[in-house]
Amino acid sequence: MQALVYNGPGKKALEDRAKPIIQAPTDAVVRITKTTICGTDLHILKGDVPTCLPGTVLGHEGVGIIEEVGSGVTMFKPGDRVLISCISACGRCDYCRKGLYSHCTTGGWILGNSIDGTQAEFVRIPYADTSLYPIPASADEEALVMLSDILPTGFECGVLNGKVQVGASVAIVGSGPIGLAALLTAQFYSPAQIIMIDLDDNRLSVSQRFGATEIVNSTDGKAAEQVMKLTGGRGVDTAIEAVGIPATFELCQNIVAPGGTIANVGVHGVKVDLHLERLWSHNVTITTGLVDTVTIPMLLKTVQSKRIDAGKLITHRFKLDQILQAYEVFGKASSTKALKVLIEA
Repeated sequence: MQALVYNGPGKKALEDRAKPIIQAPTDAVVRITKTTICGTDLHILKGDVPTCLPGTVLGHEGVGIIEEVGSGVTMFKPGDRVLISCISACGRCDYCRKGLYSHCTTGGWILGNSIDGTQAEFVRIPYADTSLYPIPASADEEALVMLSDILPTGFECGVLNGKVQVGASVAIVGSGPIGLAALLTAQFYSPAQIIMIDLDDNRLSVSQRFGATEIVNSTDGKAAEQVMKLTGGRGVDTAIEAVGIPATFELCQNIVAPGGTIANVGVHGVKVDLHLERLWSHNVTITTGLVDTVTIPMLLKTVQSKRIDAGKLITHRFKLDQILQAYEVFGKASSTKALKVLIEA
């Protein structure tokens, strides 16, 4: 089969690999029909994720059709259409019983990280019963690819951890796919203000179409001043960091109001400064976390009911044999205006 393989920092290739096989009774082998590229894949290629070793097939998102199941799989059978969670959960360990699937002692974020992932014709899914979701017959498969990772990540790590509430003020730093996912799902709670901050005017324009009440271009280094002006000098109740670099985490610290929450969503490859000398007396909460995907069933219902249109995050489409071109387009989003690129296997 064809697969996109990580060969070390800055190195990737479309290679012929052996089709995966069942290794445990709880496994399923899924034929991928559609997948995508995540910002985390770019972090891997930069060398920011040491758990991903050279030779690993990348990708942790997608939908497909069950090809084969192990003897212990009871919820699925060959031929079933399924949504793949980016998190593999055994469902039995202490962390899984708490709903912390991302910290499953034998699973978690392993797809496209410590085991081969979804940017291939086939993928082996451990713990199939608790890591796959059936796709309704009338569902838009393209839109559902967004439910593997970015929508639950934006919702769980940004909106829920950020304690977004009715009438509150929210700033989302980063208008990429994750930031836009947070924007879409924050609107479940009807905040009074959703301020989107980015360097890219195109992405800011997109965020306005997606429901942002105000936008701030941070190129001039005065984003904090603009946010304070927009909030009457108070700051925001929730600051969502959706980039993963020191400057954006610093900005969140500069715009959060007393009693507010900084919800970190971005993947950080280097250390950041924490200004406790300023924040210690401000009753500020800082949250971190990897997505658990516990909200996928709820998000499936909202997408099915057209409460949110996840498909509008897709800007480009490619075939699997064009995946290297897809990476070029996704990696140069400022010039290509890419959000999510869909790859059909």
